[in-house]
Amino acid sequence: MHRSRILIADDHTLVAELCKKLLEAEFEVVGIVTDGHALIQTAAELRPDVIIVDVGMPVLNGLDAAHRVKQTLPAVKVIFLTMNPDPELAAEAFRRGASGYLLKTSAAAEMVLSVREVMRGKSYLSPRMSRDTVDFLRWQHKNLVLEQERLTERQREVLQLLAEGKVMKEIASRLNMTIRTVAFHKYRIMEVLGAKSSADLVKYAIRNHMTA
Repeated sequence: MHRSRILIADDHTLVAELCKKLLEAEFEVVGIVTDGHALIQTAAELRPDVIIVDVGMPVLNGLDAAHRVKQTLPAVKVIFLTMNPDPELAAEAFRRGASGYLLKTSAAAEMVLSVREVMRGKSYLSPRMSRDTVDFLRWQHKNLVLEQERLTERQREVLQLLAEGKVMKEIASRLNMTIRTVAFHKYRIMEVLGAKSSADLVKYAIRNHMTA
């Protein structure tokens, strides 16, 4: 009998290991990664059936990372696991191709149930959240989608690292580019967003769920 293959992405090792324990009796957990870039690379290598991903991960957040995975592996099911009960964030997750949105405050059995449901082709939303509200925001409020499209993928990567307090040398090393290129990206990001300072960039990144 085929066991669904699951990849877990969470930068908190304890959370990831607990997820693995909960799932491995029924499913095959093929790996654990701790940042968005590792998720993209590992998903391409392992081609899991389901990805369980935290929204707020370092280097590249879960929303952007999962969206990029879905572009290359459209059949993969994505379940976001987060502490954030914000219905707008859940709506954005579903617009990005999520099949499930699970709160970390949920009962342990919900995680197994969420995987079963998405593998049946259904969507899963934590019962503590209002599906009607999330569905309304998903279809009626398009502003978050437009925000996502204002910056390129590379600019969003640079912005998240800037918001996390990384200096240009660190960003250049992490993204394999020159410091001059990072500076150019920062200039273009500030121009596009109308930001006047680094503090404005941090506020934008937090408001748009790019960093905690």
